Parts: sequence; structure tokens; C-alpha cells
Amino acid sequence: MTRRTLLTTLSAGLAAAPSVLAAGRPSGPIVDTHVHLFAADQKRFPFAPNAPYKPEPLTLEDYVTFAKAAGLDHAVIVHPEPYQDDYRYLEYSFAHEHVRGFFKGTCLFDPVAKDTPDRIATLVGQNPGRIVALRIHQTRKPGLPPTSTGALKDRDMRAPEMKATWKRCQQLGLAIQMHFHPFYATQILELVEQLPDVTVVLDHLGRVAEGTPAELANVLKLAKHPKVVMKYSNAKAEMKPLVRKIYDAFGPNRLIWGYFGHDLPGYQKEADLLEAMFDYATEDDRGKIRGGNAIKLYKW
Repeated sequence: MTRRTLLTTLSAGLAAAPSVLAAGRPSGPIVDTHVHLFAADQKRFPFAPNAPYKPEPLTLEDYVTFAKAAGLDHAVIVHPEPYQDDYRYLEYSFAHEHVRGFFKGTCLFDPVAKDTPDRIATLVGQNPGRIVALRIHQTRKPGLPPTSTGALKDRDMRAPEMKATWKRCQQLGLAIQMHFHPFYATQILELVEQLPDVTVVLDHLGRVAEGTPAELANVLKLAKHPKVVMKYSNAKAEMKPLVRKIYDAFGPNRLIWGYFGHDLPGYQKEADLLEAMFDYATEDDRGKIRGGNAIKLYKW
């Protein structure tokens, strides 16, 4: 079957499937584990001078309106790169959420800076029960050297300071959230094997559609470690065979769902896609992916 034929077949199946929202909200919690929020007020909440991109506003207030309409139970604000290590808007969101405890969040620090472990501990102490992970980026093209300055991304995974940062996250009860090109799965695996008690969340299905078959195999090797969790997000219909490989490797208890968008049409599309993508799973297992696993993982 060609890629075009597969896409046509899957798209037809999605079109024929009943709308999730039209059919009624499924039972069980629904948790968006991947939300980026951006303030409209750039004077009060400015982007960092070295922000790698400058997005349009997606405010807390707009997201809350959407979350209420969609019936979401919780969400994780993934602290975005434009703010680098300035957490004022994240903390504003915690303080002004519509339901107490609705949000948790991730942090973004330079993982090889010597003061990062202590800075993470300070942020966690200032926001008890709210910070759930440190996000680390390994997204440069394979073969390029790691960075040592500039925006907080693509540092050396084998640096001793990186390992020290992972250890402090473990002590603080934080996960390591990896956003990476599949090429770097082997380097992540090295740290996982050295620190098997650290919870690791793999963003966006490990971006496996961008890698080679060998790199896909290396991503799947991470599933052998029980504290590694895969995030189902940024999926496309034609990725269903890849998603099935991931499901078979990680199982329904180590998959979480995220990146719904911020309006009902976008959420409708993602919800319908999830139901079609995991049509081989039981309703109970789909419920774990929709939110049950995230409730346990992030201790709501």
C-alpha cells in the first residue's frame, strides 16, 4: 500500500466515524498534557531577547474558555521557548486558573548550567505541587555539535552537568520531558540506563515519522524501561502504523495525550483522530490515554 493510498483510506475512515463531541463526552478524565500559553501583554510578560520564535497570543483567558467548552479536567502548561527561563506568565496562569489545581506546568532551564539544579529546586519550592517536569530539547540535525550558549536547547546529553540535572529532578519528583529528533534516542537511553528511577516523558510520539527505521527502533527500545512514558501528540492520520508500533511497545498504561489546540473544531479533530487511531484498543484503555494515565503521572 502506498502512502497516498493509506492516507486516503484512513481519511475515509475518519470521515465515516461519528464525531466524538456529537456522540457525547466519553467517560473518565480528559487531560491535555501539552499546552503552550502566550500573553497578549508584552510589556508585562515579554518574550526573551533570544526567543527562537515570537508567536501570536494564546492567552490564559482564551484557553480557559475553550477548556470549559470542551469539558477538560486538567492541563499541563508546557513552558514555551519564547519565555526561556522567565516563569511570570506560567505563575500568572497558576494564580488565575478557573478551578483551583486545574493546571500544572513544566520548566525550561539550561540543563548543563551548574546552577540549574538549585534554580529548579527554587521554582518548585515557590510553586508547590505545580511543576511536574523539566523539558529538554535535542532537535538539531543529526551530526551537528551540541550548543553551549544561546537559547536553552540542544546541549550535550553526555555532559556530567546534564546527569546532575536529571538527578536533582528525580529528587524533586520531576520528570524529564524530552523533545527530540529520533537520532538522539540512543543518548537518552544512555541516561535512562544510568538513572532508571527518573521518569522520562517523550514528546510528540518521539517524532518517529522524521527518523529512519533504525532510529524508530531505538525510540522503541526506550519502552523497555518502565518509567519512560510516550506522549501521543502531533499525530497525523497516515501515522497510524507507526502509532500502533508505539502502542505495542509502551502499552496503554504508558501513553498520555496532548496538544489538542485551543478551539472546539481543533479539539474535535484531535478527539476523532484519537478514537480512529486507537480503534483496536478497548474503551478502558482509550480512557487511560485520554486522561487516566496523566492523572496518575502528574499526581492530580
